Amino acid sequence: MTDDPLPAEHLSPLATLVDEVLVGVGYEVAAAIDTVDDAVPGYGGLFDPATTPAELRPALESLLESGLTRPSVPEPTSDAFVLYVDGSSRGNPGPAGAGAVIVDAAENELARLGRPVGSRTGNNTAEYVALQLGLSELVARYEPRRLEVRIDSMTVIRDVWGGENPTEPGVEGYSEAVAAALSRVPDHQYTHLADSDPNPADALATVGADIAALGPG
Repeated sequence: MTDDPLPAEHLSPLATLVDEVLVGVGYEVAAAIDTVDDAVPGYGGLFDPATTPAELRPALESLLESGLTRPSVPEPTSDAFVLYVDGSSRGNPGPAGAGAVIVDAAENELARLGRPVGSRTGNNTAEYVALQLGLSELVARYEPRRLEVRIDSMTVIRDVWGGENPTEPGVEGYSEAVAAALSRVPDHQYTHLADSDPNPADALATVGADIAALGPG
């Protein structure tokens, strides 16, 4: 696994620090929130309305200086995986987040990933980032031979699996990263999720958008 952060859109200094903590724990949302909450003095936490930027910033800086530990990587049942992805943007454009959940062929949950994408970002970009986030961690942690991506964005599906050129401005870098990651998976396909279908990545994308809304810090 790499500790290099994935690219992000414009984020406030405070949201950027939280994203750096997420990088340090492999974008595992629960681990990041627990770590930040433990570092904030008093009874506050990352999303506690009583926590001020003046309290949160030194806690985040201290965490980054002390070093962070990634959670252990669970063993999958085989080399076949399912990846749920979702993006969220409030205002479209607005504070946006990306979420991804990796499960194995037996539907055992292996990772719950999330991150902020940008403070003025559209939903299609967030969907691309969600796919990149999930794929980058999947191929870094495991050696997938088969993959089913479950996704609700027809725009991303048309671009990635339909061979169309991206129509969303500014997503070319994400699109290229997605293609590079998928090239490492011999057998991959997608399943389009309807709005009524459950998607465990949705809540993680929402948390990412919450982080993207933090500021100014």
